[in-house]
This record gives sequence, structure tokens and C-alpha cells, in this order.
Amino acid sequence: MWPFSRKYSILESGILEGGTDWHCHILPGVDDGIRTVRESLEVLSFYEQTGIRDVWLTPHIMEDCPNGTAELQERFAALQAAYRGGITLHLGAENMMDNLFASRLAEGDLLTVGEPAMTLVETSYYNPPMGFEDTLNDMILQGRRPLLAHPERYVYMEERDYVRLKQAGVLFQLNLMSLAGMYGEPAAHTAARLLQGGMYDFAGSDLHRLGPWKHAIGQKVLSKSQVAALRTLCTSR
Repeated sequence: MWPFSRKYSILESGILEGGTDWHCHILPGVDDGIRTVRESLEVLSFYEQTGIRDVWLTPHIMEDCPNGTAELQERFAALQAAYRGGITLHLGAENMMDNLFASRLAEGDLLTVGEPAMTLVETSYYNPPMGFEDTLNDMILQGRRPLLAHPERYVYMEERDYVRLKQAGVLFQLNLMSLAGMYGEPAAHTAARLLQGGMYDFAGSDLHRLGPWKHAIGQKVLSKSQVAALRTLCTSR
């Protein structure tokens, strides 16, 4: 029974126990996330302490960071060989919706997350890409499942935009650090509102460094309703 006089941090709430991190930058040396295998192992060791059991490694793929599929698979195999813990690691990608994404989409060269497969996508925080919604709709018509990373952080989006995308079949992934206020009050407010409205389908850390993640999950206080909603998002498979 949840005591009415007490609230819990993300870590204390237990929502991560047995859960899945659907979005992180733990694959070392490939983007602006974790740099070394040693750092990756430190993150995974902490994840074990929190109870996380599955992790999707989703390095950036964009024109400024044109990671190739074969290279990422090699890096992933090396990390798997170095890791001796109990977490199941999966390789995916976070795809910026730019010209490189358009060409890879046309070629079918996309690393996906989850089963059935989803394509994790992001945009600029300030402006949507040209043909944004048309591209998402085309993906859906092709049988692909677009999963929009951290929609709460896109300042160009309004309530009607979220509703329209959800109605079209676009899935939403919450950044837990957004909810914790690590990206400013507007993103935190939007994250809380979308969570309350049942708009999210999955949750992830978007971890680039261990320190900010530890701070976020140790400090953010959750309500009972948020814990209930997040438990579902964090344990989805």
C-alpha cells in the first residue's frame, strides 16, 4: 500500500526493476554518448543495481554522425564480449530524420528496436524536417512502426500535433530525464502532461553520461499515478 504521506523517486519507486531501457547511448565511441568500454561497463553495472534487465543501445545515426550498420554491429559484438553481467543487450539506432535517413529508409538499411520491429526516429528540437508527417505516414503504409523519441522536447509541437501523430499510428517514447527536469521546465511540464494523457508507449533513459542519469532517477519525485503509468512503459517488451 502506497503511504499517502510519502512520495518516491524514480529509483525508489521500483519502476526500473525487471524493466527495459528503450533508448540510450551506451555503445562506446560511436556518438556523443559513452566513450569507452570501461564506461559502458560501469553504466551496465549500475543498471544491474537498479534492476533493469533489457537494454536497447540506440546510437545516433545522422548526417553529422553517419554510423554504418556493419560498424555498429562490430562495436556491439565487442561490448557483448566484454560484458559478463545478466542484462540482455540489444542493438538498435536513433535515426535523425534528415537526408541520410531518407536514403537509408529507401534502401531498407535501418536498425530497429523491439519486436515487432520499430524504427526510433528524432528531429531537430526547434523545427520539423521537410515532409515530416508525410514520411511518418509513408513508413506506416510500408508496414514500419515509427517510434518518435522524446516528443516532449520538440518545441515546435503543440497539443494538436501530438494528437494527430498518435491518431496516425506514431508511437511515442518518453525520456525519463525529461520528466525529471534535466532538459528544462517546459520539457518536464510537457512530459508530465503527455504521461497523464496516456500518450506514451515506451520509456527510455537517453543516457549519454552516468552522472546525470543517477541524479535524475535519485531526485525526481513521482506521484502514484505516474508510478503506475511508468511501470507499464518501462516493462513493455
